[in-house]
Amino acid sequence: MAKALTEAVILAGGKGTRLAPRLGGLPKPLVDVAGVPLLERQLLHCKSFGIKSVLLLVNHRADCIAEFCARKDNFGLRISLVDDGEPRGTGGATLAALPYLAPDSQDVLILYGDTLLNIDLDRFNAAHVATGADVSLFLHPNAHPQDSDLVELDESGYLAKLHPYPHPDGAEYPNLVNAALYIMKKSFLMDFCYLTEEAPKIIDFAKDVFPLLLKKGKKLYGYISPEYIKDVGTPQRLDNAVADIASGRFAGGTLRLSRRAVFLDRDGVLNAEVGYITKPEQIRLLPGSAQAVGRLNRAGLPAVVVTNQPVLARGECDEAALQAVHTRLEHLLGLEGAYIDRLYYCPHHPDKGFAGERPELKIVCACRKPAPGMLFKAAKDLHIDIPNSWFVGDRKSDIQCAKNAGCRSILTAVEVSGPDGNIFADMGEVRPDFQVRDLAAAVDIILQRQEGTR
Repeated sequence: MAKALTEAVILAGGKGTRLAPRLGGLPKPLVDVAGVPLLERQLLHCKSFGIKSVLLLVNHRADCIAEFCARKDNFGLRISLVDDGEPRGTGGATLAALPYLAPDSQDVLILYGDTLLNIDLDRFNAAHVATGADVSLFLHPNAHPQDSDLVELDESGYLAKLHPYPHPDGAEYPNLVNAALYIMKKSFLMDFCYLTEEAPKIIDFAKDVFPLLLKKGKKLYGYISPEYIKDVGTPQRLDNAVADIASGRFAGGTLRLSRRAVFLDRDGVLNAEVGYITKPEQIRLLPGSAQAVGRLNRAGLPAVVVTNQPVLARGECDEAALQAVHTRLEHLLGLEGAYIDRLYYCPHHPDKGFAGERPELKIVCACRKPAPGMLFKAAKDLHIDIPNSWFVGDRKSDIQCAKNAGCRSILTAVEVSGPDGNIFADMGEVRPDFQVRDLAAAVDIILQRQEGTR
């Protein structure tokens, strides 16, 4: 079992200029979020996962924050307030506060003072400890990757590249956004403090610290999760967060709870079916598919793509090329304000005899649809309630996969055939729960029944 996190650092010194109309003179960490100050929500969340010590880095209206914590008896936590003084940036302020950290802490949670979150910190920490990384970054997809700081991971889940905003014209990157939530080894922070003595006066984690670490060959782990984490640093973002609390999306946004999800086939559901796809330029979104995925996003239903990709086993495409295809898919969805929460693919193919085939992938596996292995893997990773989830596909193998996993199914088809006009002629005895024209119509059914269960 991973050693529990016991200490957090909250960067709470900002003025909150953009939130000024909502603050009434208070510092940004005390902004009201659906009747509860943001800082209170953060502290109680940390406490619920066993964190005992919190270092608050304060500056603007620090007296208000001190008085607030004292009035609440520090929420039963050991809270220390440290004035971060002149602007140092997120990295500089944290490094300057190192002497105030508890001497017995090993790993430290770094949290920004304008972040509303509902995250299973135990899961995050367990992944951090298992990798042995000096730093773990919380990553997630969002609906506006084109104006976000993005990262790329290698095959082992470590950071390979950083793509800060603004991005070059025409650039396409995976939709993995740095959510500005980190777990760092205290020993690493101590060492890094000395490595940055000649650094600029203002040091930012994302812009300065992480690029320097990559150049030095350090391993930074990327923890990907669909859980709820939002910057509430503007009036509009604050209003969105309050709406999420009212709708239940915030409360249900943690992997502590099982959740319904929507599994999606790729070709023929999200993008046009054009044979075996091996190049990014072959990806063309079907009309309305991005908007349908966006509706799932806004409803808080994870959209999980599960796709057979025998092009790998057949030797027609390698992993790098397939990643470029999926990056293109994520990019096009992002341009329409939509995202997929996770994508799983099966690289295997049981039949031999293809030129350039890869023998190690020519096997009968548990993940190639109609086998349900990818759904079970997603259920474990994302705590998905399979019996109450949906699978939307356009083939018999998709519907059979749904039945093998035990979830509900929807068949999409532009045209139907068969004697009763309701099923494909080649579906045999395999029957979907519903058949519709396209993904948009499938999402209509899913959301109607989602509303009916509340």
